[in-house]
Amino acid sequence: MNIWHNISPKRINSDDFVAVIEIPKGSKKKYELDKETGLIMLDRILHTSTHYPANYGLIPRTYADDNDPLDVLVLCSERLYPMTLVRCYPIGVIRMMDSGHMDDKIIAIPFNDPNYNMYHDISELPRHVFDEMSHFFRVYKELENKTTAVNEVENAEVARKIIQSDIDHYIEKFCK
Repeated sequence: MNIWHNISPKRINSDDFVAVIEIPKGSKKKYELDKETGLIMLDRILHTSTHYPANYGLIPRTYADDNDPLDVLVLCSERLYPMTLVRCYPIGVIRMMDSGHMDDKIIAIPFNDPNYNMYHDISELPRHVFDEMSHFFRVYKELENKTTAVNEVENAEVARKIIQSDIDHYIEKFCK
């Protein structure tokens, strides 16, 4: 089974989707989906002293501008293991550029985490939470001599539109 392609499309929509965790919160290990097998492969150890500020993964059956599944940061009270499936909803998005491509990071909340599921838009979070996430994505590749630029942080409505667009892009690319 390839988790990117073989999960039921009924489980992926812009308001309610299953995220696949690649990297636990607090890790410096950069895992990525191996597109051929659908498994998780170690890409690298981060060169900086920073660590992932949230559980990080992908939304299956999406295809983003960087030719990968759409990225997702899952705000959760617990660290989640790689390949964990988590039913989430979006509350916002970090819009950024990475190596010349748009590289959106959806910010999502698990439906079943009572410490976070009262949040429905990024504006409701303490400011420091998304400041920390934005800072991480500005600096995490500096020591690799790569440039990233965080353009803006947008609300849940914008996040839903991006998810739907990347679902549609996936259908055009892989289902026709």
